[in-house]
Amino acid sequence: MKSKQDNATPQLHMVAWELSHNCNLYCAHCRSSSADNLHHEGLSTQESFRLVDEILEVGKPVLILTGGEPLLHPDLFQIAEYAVSKGLRVVLGTNGTLITETIARKLKEIPVSRVAVSIDFPTPQLQDRFRGKTGAFQAAMAGIANAQQAGIEVQINSTITRLNVRYLDKLLDLALKVGAVAFHPFMLVPTGRGKGLKAVEMSPEEYEQILNWVNDRQEELTDRISFKPTNAPHYQRIRRQRNKKHSLPGTSFADKTGATKEGISEVRGCLAGISFCFISYQGKIQGCGFLDIEAGDIKERSFSEIWKSSSLFSQLRQRSNIKGKCGICEYKSVCGGCRARAYESTGDYLGAEPYCIYQPALSAKNETR
Repeated sequence: MKSKQDNATPQLHMVAWELSHNCNLYCAHCRSSSADNLHHEGLSTQESFRLVDEILEVGKPVLILTGGEPLLHPDLFQIAEYAVSKGLRVVLGTNGTLITETIARKLKEIPVSRVAVSIDFPTPQLQDRFRGKTGAFQAAMAGIANAQQAGIEVQINSTITRLNVRYLDKLLDLALKVGAVAFHPFMLVPTGRGKGLKAVEMSPEEYEQILNWVNDRQEELTDRISFKPTNAPHYQRIRRQRNKKHSLPGTSFADKTGATKEGISEVRGCLAGISFCFISYQGKIQGCGFLDIEAGDIKERSFSEIWKSSSLFSQLRQRSNIKGKCGICEYKSVCGGCRARAYESTGDYLGAEPYCIYQPALSAKNETR
């Protein structure tokens, strides 16, 4: 008999929309293999407005406008302004290098609530090499300063591999120094150009160490900055193990990760197709940007129809579909394993999370018999 925990109730909290496939940088980890002057046809202005309206038929999620580099999209300001006028909170996911004083003021006038800037190394030489362009670090830091001066919240995103894990403390120091309200470490999912970094992807044991580091830093800095590891759903399991009074699997609690600041719920790991989805520049819907499986195309069906009736999303919402040790894990309802990492590692998006060291209690019990 299935328990109530077998079904995840969809409630859309966040949508990431890849406005443009173009980018002025050539980053080593890029999910979409973006580059400069890629003249791929995207959505028209009117199609973009209609998409905003269709998202509103489902709810009022945080709308993350990203890319590529969203500031290269000619309709960015129109789309952002339209979304805000409809009551959506808009966040810009950017490399930060194009945020001039003028651009920052225009973003504030909309208003864009936050800019999330990607900084993977705390020094110019290393950041520029990783981002594929000399001057990328200084330009990003100037962009952060311009956003701050305009009164826009800043978030720092860092994709963590063996190349930069030793700089985690310095990256956090940098985030604190620039006055960022949030620090989001992204655990690498090797897709797009990121496949070239597979050799420097961390081991499951190293992931565990980093997520414990995040938990420790959040405990220390709860009043200064919020943390949200991305592509690391087993962080939810670690938090419950570490915070004894909230240790019961499946417990929902108002924690110290800055959920109020983020404006979203952070009590579950993998959100793909449950409270989060991704929209490509062509209008194709996915569970997340790293799970490269199409749930539907907004040029063929409405966003709300895809969200409500997609076969892919239906499967992701049925926790009983999850296989391997994730399927029997007592933390399944709050973690669920990274579906994108399972897909990239095994070809099965319902397979077990390959980068989690935890052995479920049921599995351990069976082994001792």
